[in-house]
Amino acid sequence: MKFFLMLDPPTVTAQEKKIAIIHGKPRIYEPTNVAEAKHELKRHLKPFIPKSPLTGPLKLTVSWLFLKGTKHKHMEYRITKPDLDNLEKLLKDCMTQLHFWEDDAQVVVEHVEKVWSDEPTGISIEIKELPKFKEEKNGN
Repeated sequence: MKFFLMLDPPTVTAQEKKIAIIHGKPRIYEPTNVAEAKHELKRHLKPFIPKSPLTGPLKLTVSWLFLKGTKHKHMEYRITKPDLDNLEKLLKDCMTQLHFWEDDAQVVVEHVEKVWSDEPTGISIEIKELPKFKEEKNGN
């Protein structure tokens, strides 16, 4: 399964939780900008939800393409925040909630990158089902 989400990729991440003290007790909550980013991601992901959740081991390949502006070249790696692992956590949480798979722990192989890009900006996603056992290479 391969698809492209045509959107400006979010720059907020799932790690941006806030703590409030309510009646003397700390409460962790999700800031509005993170909730909005999740909502937008889910809205773009919905047309690609599989008929039933994928099972077994999966390979996930994701390219985050951010609009380059004048300071960067097309396909130059983006080495500024947000951190790639935090972006990926946000995306995988949304995909889990939408039942792309049973659990994001099924993602056993991952290739992820973030780059500056000319139009279009967005998120390229490919999910491949893998065999239950990893193939051994000759001599190992």
